[in-house]
Amino acid sequence: MERTEIKALIDNVLQAQGKEPVVNEAQTTRELGFRSLDFSEVALRIELQIGRELNFEAAQLRTITTVADVLDFFEAAVGR
Repeated sequence: MERTEIKALIDNVLQAQGKEPVVNEAQTTRELGFRSLDFSEVALRIELQIGRELNFEAAQLRTITTVADVLDFFEAAVGR
């Protein structure tokens, strides 16, 4: 799954809640209002598209603060 596809999923989740889409990868998740529930929604959508569960450790989530971090995380998880 390409980085642009993952970003599109993030934008879809944000826009469904009436929030603004991602402008740049340096934006923080806090600025966007991208919460853990939104993260879970994106993960579920990715799993549905790739046809398998993503494997990752919850401790990894604590290091995520920007959109770039989210994209990097999902790219790595999809590649496993």
